[in-house]
Amino acid sequence: MRASYKQKCIVCRKNHALVTWKNRVPVCVECKMREINKPIKDKKFKKMFDIDNALYEKSGFLRNIKSSYLRFGELSEKQIEMFKKVVEEVKKKKDKTSDNEI
Repeated sequence: MRASYKQKCIVCRKNHALVTWKNRVPVCVECKMREINKPIKDKKFKKMFDIDNALYEKSGFLRNIKSSYLRFGELSEKQIEMFKKVVEEVKKKKDKTSDNEI
């Protein structure tokens, strides 16, 4: 298992974010959510990114894809395909955990 540790967010310097070998820049979930909650003008992508905020909070991958779209204005076909796949997986996990709580 790779080493991971928590470090203070470089944006707000209040919350902690998990740092791993993949993401070396610690940005907490709150700061990332503020960054990705900007309006989207393209109808196709607006519909695609219109999912529950809880899914974005659970998945760093979904946050990164939306952040990439907002930064560059477009996504590749593979990014779109993987975004949709991960949304379905996270929804299934959410449904399983909610079923177990009952």
